[in-house]
Amino acid sequence: MIANRRNFLMGAAALSAAVVTPETVRAMAAQQAAADWALATADLEADVAPRAMRLVHGRAPEGLSGTLFRNGPGKFRRPGGSATHWFDGDGLMRAFRVQEGQVSLEARFADTPKRRWESEIDAVVTPGFGTPGDARARLGSNDDANAANTAVMTAGDEVWALWEGGSPMALAASDLSTKRFVTLRDDLKGMPFQAHPRYDPDGTVWNIGLNGDKAVVWHLNADRSLRTAEVIDLPRASYMHDFTATARHLIIVLQPWVFDHRGMPYANQFAWKPDLGTRVLVIDKADLSRRRIYELPTFSYFHLGDAWEDTSGTIRFDVAAGKDVAFAIDGARILVEQRGVVPGEHAVLNLITLHTDGRAEMASSDVTAEFPKSDPRRAGLPRRLTAHVAGERPDRPLPNGLATWDWDTGRSDRFLFGDSQIVEEAVFVPKAGATAETDAWLIAPSINLAEGVTELHAFDAARVADGPVASWRADVALPAGFHGVWAG
Repeated sequence: MIANRRNFLMGAAALSAAVVTPETVRAMAAQQAAADWALATADLEADVAPRAMRLVHGRAPEGLSGTLFRNGPGKFRRPGGSATHWFDGDGLMRAFRVQEGQVSLEARFADTPKRRWESEIDAVVTPGFGTPGDARARLGSNDDANAANTAVMTAGDEVWALWEGGSPMALAASDLSTKRFVTLRDDLKGMPFQAHPRYDPDGTVWNIGLNGDKAVVWHLNADRSLRTAEVIDLPRASYMHDFTATARHLIIVLQPWVFDHRGMPYANQFAWKPDLGTRVLVIDKADLSRRRIYELPTFSYFHLGDAWEDTSGTIRFDVAAGKDVAFAIDGARILVEQRGVVPGEHAVLNLITLHTDGRAEMASSDVTAEFPKSDPRRAGLPRRLTAHVAGERPDRPLPNGLATWDWDTGRSDRFLFGDSQIVEEAVFVPKAGATAETDAWLIAPSINLAEGVTELHAFDAARVADGPVASWRADVALPAGFHGVWAG
């Protein structure tokens, strides 16, 4: 089915209004001391002008040059009403620019209709993933609720700020100024474009957009122009933040967190039904009507690693798998409250294998992990390494380290800073002229809680346990972001 707005029901037009009443929760929380990790969700009150970061450890890697663009929420609270969930803060784009050993940092808020209106009335009123919103919200389309706060992809001289339920928002790569919402085709304006596109070796891009048990499958050319957009039916209306792909197939993981009823906030529409198990839908990229379904034991997830398949057609991919959705519903609220015990068990890195005869297997590494990333040179192709954040504990809701896991050897290579740091997602940056997976730098920011500032670290992917080879420190702290991309 060719995608168009008429046959793909838009969800935001039917958003219901509900009044936020967090007073009771806040009164209870106020009786507790603020957590030492509270800086992760502190409000940034204004854009951050470009400033130099100071080298505080090691030596800058020779030849490392480019920009780490990162996105995430940066403003949650206003006097007339606040966001009540980590996923609902205003989008803040960061740029860590690395050149000849020098690093600079800048950050700007995406100038969305949501942010403009809420700045005018000085209240968060727009419904989101976990924030109900209220009757003051201005909602005519999905993009009126678009926070542009989740991920980022490059597009020539632009970067696109991505959000789950609406259009990408284009920002200038040079200064992070907001330009426009991206419309890939006039009749597809405002259609969902999710936060985790997948890349083919030729540079073309695949992504999906969800609405219940339907998805629009986007296929973009390397220059980010639209090649095709098709609507497909899904066997289950599951909540889905991520999908993955091999060179020949799209892989959609349908967890048993399924649509139950209409309402706001968005997450409340879903019910956790573990008896349903988890299903995996495999779709042929060349013909989206050709598909297979696999059955797996129940798990929850936010993030998948890049998938690959061998010559026999067996498909493998990794997942940061959880046991339930306690963090998504309640834990991310407590992060914004900045105090209390964050519920939910931390995710564990697992490898899923899908055989051509219909069998599916899931093998655990027994390693706590989130934000799995891999070598971009091997997107959709065979690989052995997964980089991920590490160090989360039951008494510690956020990671304090970085690690790689080798699926061939079963070996973890890990470095922990300790509880004075909150470590964010790392990206692979291949070393010039090298080809091995370990011939790369892992570039990751952190929040130094002891110093109250943001830092940037470069690790050697072959020797993560040795710690960062270089660390740079800013004179400002940015709240924790979600996802990033390196532009060389």
